[in-house]
Amino acid sequence: MTDTAAGSAPAALGPAAPPTFAEALGVWARIGVLSFGGPAGQIALMHRVLVDEKRWIDEPRFLSALNFCMLLPGPEATQLATYVGWRLHGARGGLAAGLLFVLPGAAVILALSVLYAGLGKLAMAQALFAGIQAAVLAIVVEALLRVAGRALKGGLDWLIAAAAFAGIFFFKVPFPLLVLAAALFGFYRGLGQAPPTGVPAPAVSLTATCRTVAVWLAIWVLPLVAVAALFGRGHVLAELGWFFSKLAVVTFGGAYAVLAYMAQDVVQHYQWLAAPEMLDGLGLAETTPGPLILVTEFVGFLAALRHGGGNPWLMGTLGAAVALWATFAPCFLWIFAGAPYIERLNAEPRLKAALAAVTAAVVGVILNLTVWFGLHVLFAKVHQAEMGPLSLLVPDPASLSIKAAVLGAVAALLLFVLHRGILTTLAACSALALAAFAAGW
Repeated sequence: MTDTAAGSAPAALGPAAPPTFAEALGVWARIGVLSFGGPAGQIALMHRVLVDEKRWIDEPRFLSALNFCMLLPGPEATQLATYVGWRLHGARGGLAAGLLFVLPGAAVILALSVLYAGLGKLAMAQALFAGIQAAVLAIVVEALLRVAGRALKGGLDWLIAAAAFAGIFFFKVPFPLLVLAAALFGFYRGLGQAPPTGVPAPAVSLTATCRTVAVWLAIWVLPLVAVAALFGRGHVLAELGWFFSKLAVVTFGGAYAVLAYMAQDVVQHYQWLAAPEMLDGLGLAETTPGPLILVTEFVGFLAALRHGGGNPWLMGTLGAAVALWATFAPCFLWIFAGAPYIERLNAEPRLKAALAAVTAAVVGVILNLTVWFGLHVLFAKVHQAEMGPLSLLVPDPASLSIKAAVLGAVAALLLFVLHRGILTTLAACSALALAAFAAGW
């Protein structure tokens, strides 16, 4: 279902007739329901359906849009679906594609968040999530290797990634500063590079772009301002709106990079969730269709349920809605404003080089996330050690969980040796965790 079929015969037949809006709706709904497996599986699914089967977009445009979306903040697969929908049917097509890509998974995550809040402290539920956490660790390692192989094309890219990892892991440099530094460095690298030859990209109306930005900025911000006015600026719903809006602007590299930046504030600053709960949230997002960044809905639900006052279940639902809005409304802004410029990207060497450097820095951030996950999955006690300008996470060796280590090894075996899918790996590790629980381990 999610294997890429590049180069297959249907794609070579040329573009098909444009679909009707109703036909496109059915396909977007199908993709939304079947989009398991994280960004790689989702992009492969869209490639098979949109390029090979339907031939609604050709290979060069699909890949050009994918490269652009990968370098935007936020979930690249969601933005890619939105772009193709926009290309087929304008703004209503982009809205339909983006919403249908997100809403099925969002409904499932909300239901699982309710169950987690009610049952997550039960011993059996904790055993189940221990298996999910071990599988997630292996999945994150696989994502790191995949992204590194795709993004790091030379020695300088590896140096950028290493510098980003050192900055965020050893010195706690804020992620936005790392992004800015990488972008400036890449822009400098691009100076003097000649633009590619060929037919220049069509001109784009700056007035139309500004109008699009103004409209979607209002759609994004005004509901969150209303929430802050209704509940107060210090209320958890207002804090969620501000936090996830900030996250939507500065988080490049998809859900794995988001967690590297999000976990520090969610766990340490706001104390909305504990570190193991963050791992549980990602595990839930891994098991459902839709983008992995739906983990923000899980965070919003638990944060508002615990700190919102009033009816906790109502507040949790409102927190999930605020997190969803602040996370995904910007995606439509980026695509509707930026889509007309996609074909001009390769004609701007300095911008292309800046975005490539940001991608390399994201690899270092994902490595930091991998280490953070690994320590919290494998060790029950991890503390922060300060040594001058250095800040290190140090595990207590006596708190090593043999069960977590065994389950992590099983997940690695399934993913890397037997080449099983994400759902199979999650199911196997969860079943083993429950079996261990039943056996009294």
